[in-house]
Amino acid sequence: MASSAPLGARTWTAVLVVGLVGQLAWVIENMYLNVFVYDTISTDPAVIAWMVALSAIAATAATLLFGAWSDRLARRREFIAIGYVAWGLVTAAFGLVGAGAAGAGAAAAGAGEASAVASAGATVATAVIAIIALDCVMSFIGSGANDAAFAAWVTDSTVPANRGRVDGWLAVMPLLGMLLVFALLDPLTQAGRWELFFGIVGGLTAATGVAAWFLVRDRGVARHEHGVLKAVVEGLRPATVRREPALFATLAIWGVIGVSSQVFLPYVLIYLRYSLELDGSAIVLGVVLVLASALSVVGGRLIDRFGKTRVLPYAVGAFAAGLVAMIFVRDAVGVIAAATVMMAGMMGSVAAVSALTRDHTPADRAGGVQGARMILAVMLPMIIGPAIGAAVISGSAHRYTELGIAHPVPGPEIFGAAAVVLLFVPLGLALRARVLRRAEPAMAEHG
Repeated sequence: MASSAPLGARTWTAVLVVGLVGQLAWVIENMYLNVFVYDTISTDPAVIAWMVALSAIAATAATLLFGAWSDRLARRREFIAIGYVAWGLVTAAFGLVGAGAAGAGAAAAGAGEASAVASAGATVATAVIAIIALDCVMSFIGSGANDAAFAAWVTDSTVPANRGRVDGWLAVMPLLGMLLVFALLDPLTQAGRWELFFGIVGGLTAATGVAAWFLVRDRGVARHEHGVLKAVVEGLRPATVRREPALFATLAIWGVIGVSSQVFLPYVLIYLRYSLELDGSAIVLGVVLVLASALSVVGGRLIDRFGKTRVLPYAVGAFAAGLVAMIFVRDAVGVIAAATVMMAGMMGSVAAVSALTRDHTPADRAGGVQGARMILAVMLPMIIGPAIGAAVISGSAHRYTELGIAHPVPGPEIFGAAAVVLLFVPLGLALRARVLRRAEPAMAEHG
């Protein structure tokens, strides 16, 4: 497929700036919050699994609501700009609540032995509830702005000929976000300065919301005439699935890739810090993210050149190969090699399946489709994947001892479990191919 169809400097700037800062905020929510909870509140992997799952439900509810609402108004700019400002403010406030939770835990630990034993359970439970509640609020606001409005605006602003490049760059954004956080802000977490850490990311997110007001230009798509709640229900009806089978078959493939990713991603920083105990783990991660990002950008161009359907199986194969390699590597060089293949394959897989999803999205329901995407590609993976990871961690023999207490740590088994999940991708590809053969010839051109 030809890769012409230029987007223009303003659109590219909005895609890159709004996309990158959104992923910076998601890095904090999806990864560093897990580290914060593990370091300061509870080492129980089930706590992280529950936090990830409940925040995913909140994010999905927001995407369903705000996606349908933005379709109804045929406008995305206000949702993006105002949403990013609110998202940033909540993220900054999170540092205060997080610091308070950590302080409460420290106070309980410093009390007399009898008092500590009596109050430790209640203190931890209160801290966990507070963190999870605020995480759900942050996820609700962030998903409304990013996963609903911004994702729909990208669909409005692109065409099949350039979506491989755009989604290739967007797939890189989580890696670039992680790289920036590791390089610039990780020392703050190491020093326990969580208030400043959350404040910097929150301030940047809010500032991006102000910039988005001037950068994002609505594309004048047709208004969806149904009411918001009716549009939400319509997007989830079985009749809608039957009417748009290629879309939902593609989302099912995305869901499998998402489950595989979520088996290990919530625990990967903990694995590197506490299991492998790599010296200079931030440098290792930085090298991996730079290399994987470069490969993902190249992969986006390959997607546009050779076709999304052709590239997707190779990207999934690279993802699986990297996961298997991660089971066996223990030193920094081995981790860099294996993790680069793993992350590049994962991002390439997401870029290809995301571009396919945009191709199958009805022009007047780009916002509404984000709700279905969130359920199948985000919420269910973030419920199922971390639960699998937590079960694998709890069932393994990996522990570290601190002050006489044994704590579970993730082991390499989480990567093997993630690789096993990817075995379902060929079934999804076969289902999608069958659907396309039954559909009109024009639909087959989307691949």
